[in-house]
Amino acid sequence: MRVLVLTSGGVDSTTCLALAVDRYAKENVTALAITYGQKHSKEIQSARKVAAYYGVELIELDLAEIFRYDTHCTLLTGSAGDIPQESYAEQLEKTSGKPVSTYVPFRNGLFLSSAASIALSRECSLIYYGAHSDDAAGNTYPDCSESFNRAMNEAIWLGSGNQLRIEAPFVSLTKADVVRLGLQLKVPYELTWSCYEGGEVPCGVCGTCRDRAAAFAANGVEDPAASAQSSAGKEASL
Repeated sequence: MRVLVLTSGGVDSTTCLALAVDRYAKENVTALAITYGQKHSKEIQSARKVAAYYGVELIELDLAEIFRYDTHCTLLTGSAGDIPQESYAEQLEKTSGKPVSTYVPFRNGLFLSSAASIALSRECSLIYYGAHSDDAAGNTYPDCSESFNRAMNEAIWLGSGNQLRIEAPFVSLTKADVVRLGLQLKVPYELTWSCYEGGEVPCGVCGTCRDRAAAFAANGVEDPAASAQSSAGKEASL
């Protein structure tokens, strides 16, 4: 079986890629990294490093044009808004039930649809992506929910002539669960990037930085990326 894995260079998608390689072998895995007009290139840089580490084919796709008109999502270049320096729970208190400001409009729907076309052309029969329950909680990112996953799976299965399925292996798990599995798989988390800001080091206060730190803390380990950045900073100061 050939598998296409959506990868962003972050914790969840990298763990998803590691799982696919573990289950299906690297020669049967293709990674797909998508740029979408985000304000920095850290994600794609990490995706390249991770794909090279695992020795898998990496396809890059630019969908920025689709989001060029959006001025609301604070992750996108068209927005002048600041990325919130709060937890997702704090952000949701201000949204009246709507997704948070870092929600990219129907991003996973678009990514999965694009991935389906590429997967079929690469003779893949399965798409993996790293959605998990913490991201879907409270309608933070509705395109990470179990119900969304089921609906997209049915649409892609039918639209592909019963040739292609999608699977979100972590959709019922927390981010701490994902990290726990990744530690067992020896995922190179030092290569990953999660922060919504594009600085030299993660900001530590955006929603995804907070969630990442909490996930590693829940597993009683230090984030390997934080350790690597700390060591690099010390060497630079010598």
